[in-house]
Formats: sequence, C-alpha cells, structure tokens
Amino acid sequence: MAVLITGGAGFIGSYVNRLLTKNGYYCVVLDDLSHGDPRSVIDSPFFKGDISDKELIAKIVTKFNIQSAMHFAAHINVRESVDNPSKYYANNVCKTLALLTHLKDLSVKKIVFSSSAAVYGIPQEERITESHPLAPINPYGESKLICEKILKDFSKAYDFRYISLRYFNAAGGDPEGVIKIHMRDQSNLIPRALSALLDGNGEIPVFGTDWPTKDGSGVRDYIHIHDLASAHMLALAKLQEGCPSAIYNLGNGSGYSVLEVLSSVEKITGKTLNRKFLERREGDPPVLVADATKAKRELQWAPVYLSIDKMVQDAWSALSFEASF
Repeated sequence: MAVLITGGAGFIGSYVNRLLTKNGYYCVVLDDLSHGDPRSVIDSPFFKGDISDKELIAKIVTKFNIQSAMHFAAHINVRESVDNPSKYYANNVCKTLALLTHLKDLSVKKIVFSSSAAVYGIPQEERITESHPLAPINPYGESKLICEKILKDFSKAYDFRYISLRYFNAAGGDPEGVIKIHMRDQSNLIPRALSALLDGNGEIPVFGTDWPTKDGSGVRDYIHIHDLASAHMLALAKLQEGCPSAIYNLGNGSGYSVLEVLSSVEKITGKTLNRKFLERREGDPPVLVADATKAKRELQWAPVYLSIDKMVQDAWSALSFEASF
C-alpha cells in the first residue's frame, strides 16, 4: 500500500520515509525543497513540486496507487511567522487545504498530520495533555491549529480519517548514520547551539536565568527523531486498521533545561559555547513538557532514545557531515 509523504526531504519527513520503507511500506516523496534536501530521500521515488499542484498530486496518486498520506510540508520558524504571518497562512493553511481537497477528490482519505505543541500556547499545567486549552500565541501555532480544524471538518463531511501528532521539540539525527543531512534552519535549541559552534563564534542566547526551575533556565521536552518516526508509523498502521480520527501528544514526558542542553552540547563536541544571558522573552513558559500517556496507551508507542546526550550526539554527527559539503 503506497504512502505519499509531503515534506519528505525535510528533517522529520526524511527519517519517517526511511523507517517506513525499512518496514515494508512503499513511499513516494513530494517536497518543494524550500527546507528539505533531496540527498536525504532514500529508497523512494522523489518529486520536486508544490503540494497545492492539483495535476501533480493526481499524477502521483494515480501512478503509484496512493492509499494514504503523511503531511509534513510546512514552514516551521516561530519567529519568522510573527514577522511574516502571510507566508505562514498561505503555505501552511491554504496549501494544506488545497492538498486535502485534491486527496479527497482522489479518494485518499487516510492522513497522518504533523502538528505541534504550539497549538497549546502558554501552558496552564506542567505536563500538557491533549485536553489542554488550545490558544496559540503565534501564527505558526495558529496555522497548525487551523489545519487540525480543517481535518476535523473533512472527517465529518467526507469520511476522512486522520491522526494529528502534536510533538514538542524534535531533536537528534539518524542513529544509524544513514541519513546524514541535518537541516540548519531548524529553530530548536540543539541545532542552533551546534550550528553556532560550526560557524565559529559559539555564541548562543539564553533567555532568562530566573525561571522557577532547578537552574533558573527554561525547561523543554526533547524527543528523538527516531521516536517521532516510530510514532508516525504506528499512527499510519492504526488508520489502516480502521481506527477513528485521533490526536496525540508526542514527547518524553520529562524535560531538560536550557543550561543542561548546552552542557551536553559542550560535552559531546568538546567545544565551548559562549552563553549570552538575556532577559526573558515575553510569552515563554518556564516549563513545557508533554504528557504522552494517550499515545503510549493507544498506539503502543514507547520512546527509546531518552538521553539528551544521545540526541545531541546524533544531531552533531549529522550536522558535522553537512558542514563538510
């Protein structure tokens, strides 16, 4: 049964593609390469193009008998979304609507959607469950929430079935070292710190040192790319079994502080970061950690790589390789 993976040349999509193909799925990757790299697409047909291109979607679905889809293609930089919301609504929302409409017309009605913890906004509890209020504080989070609402409406009207995966901070790299390309434009702390070391100055900002945490810096939930990918594969299998639409958090359920992550980066790389201590950023919560109990229970999902050192090591290996090009 063939699977369309949009954004399959990107950081998460490329690893999901590899894991699926290793487990017997036939995948077809569609990516406009605005963030992705074709070198990261392994053992699958690749098409460069736009997810809103009706003729291209029809060609791929018909040629490969696509039965389900995984949708990763999106802009993901929170700060950029604040500065340029039009770009995010046009790409993340309008093009997703076009894609889903094309798939619906072609009777492809099983979708795994790449969502985000950004749909929650400022947390009202230390560990966030799927029932937490939805109040995004930036256009990126809003765009993901709108897409979830579209999926919900499509599910009611067109017999769509979807699983939306809200993940926290994706980290790491291919633990087997096969996919070597690690995207530098990620906005998360680990790739930013590693890129700062590769770029030579090693400067990394730390926003706030007086948070009510063990070391005064903010705490976040980091999840290894392998564990994210395995959850996507389990979600796809669940849809193919005929399960109803669902939403799941993906995270480790525990957090690491900014200073702990930076210490890990220094330990793994043997290099010294130049920490630039700044005031708190407005809207930043002190702690942001997932409660992924539902995913573990219903998907039988079990994260494997829980160590921050492992995440940093795999990210460093991939990013160091990219820097050699």
